[in-house]
Amino acid sequence: MKNIMRLLIILLLAAAITVVALCGSENPQLNIVPDDQPIEATEEITVVSYAGVLERATPSVVAVYTTRLETVRSNPFFGPRGMEDIFRQFGMPAPNSGGTQERESTGVGSGVIISKDGYILTNRHVVAAERGQKIDAIRVRLADDREFTAELIGEDAKTDVAVLRIEAEVDLPAIQIANSDLLRVGDVVFAIGNPLEVGLTATKGIVSATGRDSLDILGKGSYENFIQTDASINMGNSGGALIDAWGRLIGINTAILSRSGGSIGIGLAIPSNLALGVAHKLVNSGEVPRGLLGIIPGDLNQELAESFDLESTKGAIVNQVQEDSPAERGGLKHGDVIIEINGAPIESARQLRLTVSQMEPGREVQVKVIRGGETMMLPITLGDLNGTASSGDAGAKELHGLDLEPVDDELRESASIPDRIQGLYVKSLDARSPFADVLREGVVIIEANGVRVKSIEDFTENLRVGINRFYVWYRGNFVYVGVRLNAQE
Repeated sequence: MKNIMRLLIILLLAAAITVVALCGSENPQLNIVPDDQPIEATEEITVVSYAGVLERATPSVVAVYTTRLETVRSNPFFGPRGMEDIFRQFGMPAPNSGGTQERESTGVGSGVIISKDGYILTNRHVVAAERGQKIDAIRVRLADDREFTAELIGEDAKTDVAVLRIEAEVDLPAIQIANSDLLRVGDVVFAIGNPLEVGLTATKGIVSATGRDSLDILGKGSYENFIQTDASINMGNSGGALIDAWGRLIGINTAILSRSGGSIGIGLAIPSNLALGVAHKLVNSGEVPRGLLGIIPGDLNQELAESFDLESTKGAIVNQVQEDSPAERGGLKHGDVIIEINGAPIESARQLRLTVSQMEPGREVQVKVIRGGETMMLPITLGDLNGTASSGDAGAKELHGLDLEPVDDELRESASIPDRIQGLYVKSLDARSPFADVLREGVVIIEANGVRVKSIEDFTENLRVGINRFYVWYRGNFVYVGVRLNAQE
């Protein structure tokens, strides 16, 4: 009897602990508590099947179908590569174009159910519109072949994460989520998804690397922190699950590196911690608020490290502190080397940028720096990266790859610029600059956001985060151009 009573007490305590854990979740709407238990090697056991592992995870992986209507020419002989010119060469009338017609285009990807009430993680590129064409419908097919119409809750281009939701009459099979920070190179993983629409498929591999952050796969201004695996990831796998040997979600399959277009053993997945953090914010507010320091960071090389009497090249050096920024108000100075934020080690400028971006605006953080050989801690209240930039916001003072020169008499003569044209002459611009698509060498910028510019200071002071409008002159023509600028830390 005593043993039975003890057992009942233990069960009650376990239930209470579970309830407390769920109530303490960062986002009660999702009720997701990652499993922090690491996987240990078991050399004594020879694994002959992973069927049980996959059986736990595959019910949570879904196929995602997008549908959009495209407007196309109804006559196949017409168009840029058509035959109309050949008909005209022989004095024959060109075929009638026949106008346009609409056709349905379908995209295929994968997703992962992360909550019983129907929230699904996937990649943004799986459900995002292409070439400005709106996605008309999103369908989700479960592993048991049930289909649902899905609602797009939110998307984040900077991490390639999107959240969908479906409504079912019963609880859905939500996957268990692991703490991806505990991953180690060599851990066994499985990539599950719907490649090439052949049906639910699993491939096995290992974690080849973590923290891949310099591949520029997601584009300029994005936040990359990929898990690399040799588990095969193919077209249609995007948005699917990367699971560990216990069947827990540790990543969202996103991309491959390949010269052929097929898998060559370099697959990339967004870590579950990063994806889940973005999901929480999208579900709560429909957007992803990001913290802002207000500095221009750089990486340390061996020479720089030695010049600062540092023992290693780990850390991010502060190249510039923006005026009236959170960093300036918090006491950061150029030449400081940031090595920790809230106890988390900082090893590079990219890692600093990623770490700060995942923190909430308005939050006070402890920034550990090395200054003049001494280590100190600076409390800094983060700004809002997504907010409207003031003259002191990070990125506003940057020229974003432009080499500008005020127009003077000497330049007018050499570049054939009329006397009436005043402004800033584009001497050159970086191919990676956000201006590269709208400006070129020889352009004169007359106005920036409605304000005439005669000096570089005029130009930088009137830049802002978000859409910028410029009035420019080029070879006798005047035109307005627009460009979106992102803030930098």
